Amino acid sequence: MTTLIINASVRDTESISRILTAQLAEKLKAKGETIVERDLTQDIAFVSGVSLAAAGTAVDERSAEQASNATAQLADTLIKELQDADTIIIGAPVYNFGPPASLKAWADLVARVGTTFRYSKNGPKGLLTGKKAYIMAVSGGTPIGSDIDFMSSWLKFFLSFIGITDVEMIVADGIFGQDGEAKISDAKQSIVVLNV
Repeated sequence: MTTLIINASVRDTESISRILTAQLAEKLKAKGETIVERDLTQDIAFVSGVSLAAAGTAVDERSAEQASNATAQLADTLIKELQDADTIIIGAPVYNFGPPASLKAWADLVARVGTTFRYSKNGPKGLLTGKKAYIMAVSGGTPIGSDIDFMSSWLKFFLSFIGITDVEMIVADGIFGQDGEAKISDAKQSIVVLNV
């Protein structure tokens, strides 16, 4: 079994979402799962015209420019990580009411028709089925699940779009406000009692 950890917080050791992803990863590692880590603040790029064209072309049919494009190669790697993972843990802070730009860029790179989803007569169908995802949703002030939280609903929808419908959220929201430490403690405890 393989667990893919995806972190999007720009903070390092003080990042609550990173602390929560690490806590759950340790729990899964103790069960014998292989852990693969992807830090989106270090390894991400934005879709370009060339990489988009490469995404729509079979690897063995890509032009020299497409084949050598670093963004297209990164997209191939990110998709393979998702395909190989049984469990996905996403550290997803809320930045200005939405996801970090790096998390949106990751989504743009892994959404590939014919690979992670396909079109059918009934609309798009996700192809990455049979996986479990955990979202560590953290915010300084935005209530997760509220009308001003555009991160968690988008991320859950996107995961469903590519076929990952078994999604569980661990929430620590409003941590810069009153009872912030208690909210962090509650999120950590949610992981302790999680049946994985």
